[in-house]
Amino acid sequence: MAHDHDPASTLEVLGAVGMLAWTLFMWAAIALLAYAHGRPVRTWMLRGATGIVVLGVVGQIGHMLEHVAQAGYWIMRPYEPAWMTPWGTGLANGFGVVDPTKPSLGMEILHFVGNMLFLAGIVGVVQLTRRVTYRSTARRCARMGVWMQGIHGVEHLALMLSVWLGAPTAIGLSTWFGLIDPGVALSTHRIWWHFLANVLGSAIFGLALYHLWRERPRIAATYQPSTSGTPTAALAPAV
Repeated sequence: MAHDHDPASTLEVLGAVGMLAWTLFMWAAIALLAYAHGRPVRTWMLRGATGIVVLGVVGQIGHMLEHVAQAGYWIMRPYEPAWMTPWGTGLANGFGVVDPTKPSLGMEILHFVGNMLFLAGIVGVVQLTRRVTYRSTARRCARMGVWMQGIHGVEHLALMLSVWLGAPTAIGLSTWFGLIDPGVALSTHRIWWHFLANVLGSAIFGLALYHLWRERPRIAATYQPSTSGTPTAALAPAV
């Protein structure tokens, strides 16, 4: 996923800072909700968890569009250097200011942050369904997504840190731990590896959201202070 190595503009840096702040805000909200769930239920918990899920959906739409664009470009020009969208290139340039001597670092940071944003959205579904007492399909799908996206996040963490620490090429499973030489083969492998991982992760997230919508009355009932013990609605079987 090559990108322009020109010095980052102020707008690109602000965009990168904004994306990082967005992701950190979501994880801070998750930590707050995790703490709050050990205390008496409050209705703001429902709104907070829902907000995390919505932010995760918005972030993953942008993330998935980037991977779709990269795969589409490869289909049209499979032997050319890998490509990123203008907005992806701008964000990568913005993140790249942390160490301009490593041209690919910004792109690796961008994809790591994007995956952490996606993971936060799935964790939001887990938090949202934390109080249910029935067999929630939404919760099962979300937990599956957390495992899968968590592994994908570790992959991007390895890619990012290996470049940051000075490796000649990013080291991770999608690069065969640095054994694939830079070029068309490496670009092809990485593009399709991460495209398919995001398609599968997005499908699981979408399934969790579908069941979340179907179960919303029972989930909402668990956040009513007057029924915070064992809500009647929450004990009903899932449909």
